[in-house]
Amino acid sequence: MIRAVLVMNTQGKPRLAKFYEFRPVEKQQEIIRNVFAVLCSRPEHVSNFVDAESIFGQDARLVYKHFATLYFVLIFDGSENELAMLDLIQVFVETLDKCFRNVCELDVVFNYSKMHTILDEIIFGGQVLETSSTEVMKAVEEISKLEAASSAINLVSKSVSSWRSR
Repeated sequence: MIRAVLVMNTQGKPRLAKFYEFRPVEKQQEIIRNVFAVLCSRPEHVSNFVDAESIFGQDARLVYKHFATLYFVLIFDGSENELAMLDLIQVFVETLDKCFRNVCELDVVFNYSKMHTILDEIIFGGQVLETSSTEVMKAVEEISKLEAASSAINLVSKSVSSWRSR
């Protein structure tokens, strides 16, 4: 099971933190600080796999990938394959690239809800749902169409109600 997904910048500021097991906010912040301490202390040429038992508890593993100014981190238990988790990070980043055309930190900051939608299409409740970035993009585009239609309906109903009150 995936226990948490973190996206943080190179200064340690979390841009996305999604925990699939309940943790009090203080504990979540402590975990984010500890993960960043581990990541920034690691040399560039070492493995992207880290034993995370000291950070997240027994049987916890951490895999990360560093892209430009962002760290993408998955924390998971022993039931998940480490290479599959590294590939899942790649799928997440590829999907973000398709969605935002070469994703950067500002895209993550200003499109927070879309980033959560993408993540929820890939991982839900700590379980992997989809590993194809093409399929994830189809679902995200469909959700965007439904949101646009819903907001158009809301706009029409408001304009009709204001027209009737004249």
